[in-house]
Amino acid sequence: MRVLLLADTHVPTRARDLPAAVWAAVDDADLVIHAGDWMSADLLDSLEARSSDFLGCWGNNDGDDVRSRLPEVARRTVEGVRVAVTHETGGKAGREKRMAAAYPDVDLLIFGHSHIPWDTVCDNGLRLLNPGSPTDRRRQPVCSFMTLTLTDGAIRDVELVAL
Repeated sequence: MRVLLLADTHVPTRARDLPAAVWAAVDDADLVIHAGDWMSADLLDSLEARSSDFLGCWGNNDGDDVRSRLPEVARRTVEGVRVAVTHETGGKAGREKRMAAAYPDVDLLIFGHSHIPWDTVCDNGLRLLNPGSPTDRRRQPVCSFMTLTLTDGAIRDVELVAL
């Protein structure tokens, strides 16, 4: 299963719309996962309508229009991989230890908030991924998103895509 990871899209405050390359990746994905900070339910509507399948959560900057439709933490088993998506995981120091304790029953945790891409594995095997932001690079050299493949209980082909 081809998966697209997004976070911190901040539409329409940081961009009027997602970049064309992101929409093309949506069209190619079997599952789109969004880790919060939408800023508007309009983008949620568009992404849900265009995605083959969707999993997402709300972020700290999202209002009631988004929070009423999405959970703080979304979970699903996909191709044998136990997936969770949340917006915030706290500071980078000690993140792996905190998340391993908070999500002992998860294989893959997708998160956002920092706009900083992240890819690490905890001592218990939990993979942590943050795709960065496709619209607001903050202190990063480029905006970004991630793609990966889930198959037979494995996380494969993780790629950070620079925009």
